[in-house]
Amino acid sequence: MPEKLSFTPSLLDSHCIIDVRTPLEFAEDHLPGAHNVPILSNEERVEIGTIYKQQGSQQARIRGMELTCGRFAAMTREAVSHADGKPILVYCWRGGMRSLSMAILIESCGYPVVQLRGGYKAFRNQLTAYFEDFKPPAPLIVIHGMTGSGKTTFINGLDQNSWTVIDLEGLARHRGSAFGSLGLGEQPTQKRFDTQLWDALRQAPTDRPIVLEGESQRIGRITLPGNFYNVMAGSCKIWCNVSTDTRVDRLTEEYAHQEYREPMAEALERIKKRLGGVHYSELKGMLDGWNIPGVARGLIEKYYDKLYYKHRPWTPDLELDLESFQDGEQKMLVYWTGRNSSSAG
Repeated sequence: MPEKLSFTPSLLDSHCIIDVRTPLEFAEDHLPGAHNVPILSNEERVEIGTIYKQQGSQQARIRGMELTCGRFAAMTREAVSHADGKPILVYCWRGGMRSLSMAILIESCGYPVVQLRGGYKAFRNQLTAYFEDFKPPAPLIVIHGMTGSGKTTFINGLDQNSWTVIDLEGLARHRGSAFGSLGLGEQPTQKRFDTQLWDALRQAPTDRPIVLEGESQRIGRITLPGNFYNVMAGSCKIWCNVSTDTRVDRLTEEYAHQEYREPMAEALERIKKRLGGVHYSELKGMLDGWNIPGVARGLIEKYYDKLYYKHRPWTPDLELDLESFQDGEQKMLVYWTGRNSSSAG
């Protein structure tokens, strides 16, 4: 029988990870780097589950064999094709029959294989506990500023030899504002976001700070997990100052795409009540005329600056002039180097 191993992060690097759950389960979330080799299709899993409830486990297993035995060779071949010389780790939802069956097939063909004890559920339990008592692997630097300041562009352009960047909005596929979902596709599931954030933190070097953009507890429909938001709130905070004209230019560059025309109109409609009828009509008219700089300026003055950071109950550790990203990074580096030198002294 294949050996069972409890999850440890090192397994992600030492083993080829094979997820034998259905495509729907895999899409909701999966272990980082996992390959999906489903034993059952989405529809077949529903059928087996129904038989299990109505007729018991024996009949469910027999039906499972009827559905899958003709695919054993193909599934095994696909699983081992991903291995690239590594031993294989197989998992399903709870470390039950699906992963055991695949592990036995792989082992019978002479390939090194182990089964994940507790399956995806055990991994998820560990991840949840990690964020409930979150302790960052390196100091956090949280970048704040008004909408349109260019914070996301700034952090993603930082020198990777000096900083670790985790783009929370990129992981959430949402900019955290009324127009935040434009061009970013469907948001991931909450579980998928959590796993991707955990994996980014897992890989973060301990010898350089982690730079993040300041967010609220929610990014679109994604919620920052566990204690993560509170830890960010207690970390080093940097405020970025940018002129209104530059903010207008940066928002225009980001949103002036014809494919955004309809989604922008829908987003504007959603905030109509908060804008008020007069301001909504003005912005709608500019959008219809494709005057994106006008829309950007109107949103800054009539919406964003009244909604976000209206009352800032904290004092930043550093204020940056972010008219130039390069100058901003240099000032941040000088500040952080001096801060560490003072701490060391």
